[in-house]
Amino acid sequence: MQFHHHGYVSTDPRVQPAAGIGLNRSAELPDEMDVLIVGTGPAGMIAAAQLSMFPNINTRIIERRASRLEIGQADGIQARSVETFQAFGFARQLINEAYWITEMAFWKPDPENPENIIRTAQPKDDPTGISEFPHLIVNQARILDYFAEYMKMSPTRMEPDFGYEFLDLTVDRSQEYPVEARLRYTAGPNEGQERTVRAKYVIGCDGARSGVRRAIGRKLEGDQANHAWGVMDVLANTDFPDIRLKCAIQSHEGGNILLIPREGGHLFRMYVDLGVVTEEQSKTIRQTTIDEIIARANKIIAPYTLDVKNVAWHSVYEVGHRLTDKFDDLPNDSTDDETPRVFITGDACHTHSAKAGQGMNVSMQDGWNIAWKLGNVLSGRSSERLLNTYSRERQVIAKNLIDFDKEWSTLMATRPEDLPDPQYLEEFYVKTAEFPAGFMTEYTESMITGTKDQQELASGFPVGKRFHSARAVRRGDANPLELGHQHTADGRWRIYVFADDATQTDETSKLNAWAKWFKEDATSPLNQFTPADGDEDAIFDTKVIYQQPHLEIEVTRAPKAFVPQCGPFKLDVLENVYAALPEDDIFEKRGISRSGAVVVVRPDQYVSAVFSLEDTAGLTAFFEGALAK
Repeated sequence: MQFHHHGYVSTDPRVQPAAGIGLNRSAELPDEMDVLIVGTGPAGMIAAAQLSMFPNINTRIIERRASRLEIGQADGIQARSVETFQAFGFARQLINEAYWITEMAFWKPDPENPENIIRTAQPKDDPTGISEFPHLIVNQARILDYFAEYMKMSPTRMEPDFGYEFLDLTVDRSQEYPVEARLRYTAGPNEGQERTVRAKYVIGCDGARSGVRRAIGRKLEGDQANHAWGVMDVLANTDFPDIRLKCAIQSHEGGNILLIPREGGHLFRMYVDLGVVTEEQSKTIRQTTIDEIIARANKIIAPYTLDVKNVAWHSVYEVGHRLTDKFDDLPNDSTDDETPRVFITGDACHTHSAKAGQGMNVSMQDGWNIAWKLGNVLSGRSSERLLNTYSRERQVIAKNLIDFDKEWSTLMATRPEDLPDPQYLEEFYVKTAEFPAGFMTEYTESMITGTKDQQELASGFPVGKRFHSARAVRRGDANPLELGHQHTADGRWRIYVFADDATQTDETSKLNAWAKWFKEDATSPLNQFTPADGDEDAIFDTKVIYQQPHLEIEVTRAPKAFVPQCGPFKLDVLENVYAALPEDDIFEKRGISRSGAVVVVRPDQYVSAVFSLEDTAGLTAFFEGALAK
């Protein structure tokens, strides 16, 4: 973590110097802004947090509530989300307070006595080690708190504007601020009054009943599964032995339960099967009382019992899988010459059951996706065409999620005797672990995702998928670190340059030739796209990883391409030079060619392209398509 490059710092180094909008941020919602975010749910808060890192972009986020969320409905944090939190600087704090899911127990009717349940399997949650981060459970409200803290410490000093309800919007593309949004005060001295504001772009993160979605004419379409569930967060005593394990419990006749222990001990969540619901029953099922849900739970877990002492929260819902056909306001037959001005994220454009723990996780990836793109466009780094990639990328991901969730939620509601074989549910859970963990997202070729023509040079970093971190030694301080953990949410592109097997001083080294070109050639991305008044690493965070052990490498001998200067004092950055660990070689672990490779990673941690060290023309062409001068 670097924080002395502008002078000595003795206060909290996470608080960045105020800049741009943050130097005189209005406490009142202004009449005009660059980006208006509607809703402080997970998608909205991560979008605001990312945009808070662009000092000259005026972003505001509004919320109908008068203050922060106190009890959040979502609680499952998949490993991909924890990787994301690392980029925003709070993964470790969250891990410390969260409940960790390491195994999952499966309970089914006892063949000898079907009225009672028995444990039949307890597989690992991440049997293949797909991530170095754990699968967590923590209250959604805490996630929002961490994003709010990050925003407040950012250069823009952003904070949510509470007490504003979104009513509707209109778009006039002839205006500098094309989107006019009508709002209503829901708190304070102006409560009940209306006002209008104008924005260049609007992001709707306002849930399944989204007013932003309605305003742009999009509809959630799909089906209800006609199956109801009661969900409750409770404090209780029980003789059920796995009350502190995630469990799938299938009874003979009483239905099923998905049990999720909560953070802090004692508290746990139960999704309790209320059975198939007819069209007539759907009108009254939501009136199911908490006592009825508890009684149903006791029937399912027999011969064990549940003595509920306190109910923190409960609800009743029907499983539904719905999706919009597009995630922005452009007509379906639009071209890249047209610019979307309104975007929708999360539940505003895709809804599904809670069984796979995907809602909050996928929504946050929606929010991050559109936010870094808006940041790049509004700061002049990319053309407006970049914004057309948002809907194309995320709508497909949401469709894949809904298809998966339909299968999983159906299995969860199926009697054991009706499954293809007795172990079908637990085998499905293990077999598909990578999908719900968030690691099956794979973006296809576009202006920010290249071809796979040179994928064999870095087979462990698939183009279109998230950058799968691995360890290397940072030469300057000899610390072995996860390379991916150094990727912060600052809106920059990452270029990881894996050296060939030549020694550091070898004049025939392909790495040295690449570095000389990148640093000195006028056509290189560094010289084409770095602002004249910006730091050398303002757009590209470029790191080198040598094959040799770190004691055979010297930072002072590294090419200047990997030792940029930053800040007003033009200080050398000495943290971009790495070496492979002999006992945990990143080249072996991630299938990196011994002839070297260049791996390009976009601001939201997804691999954009792989090139050879000789293919400087390919790297240049990629960034000429992705960035703007």
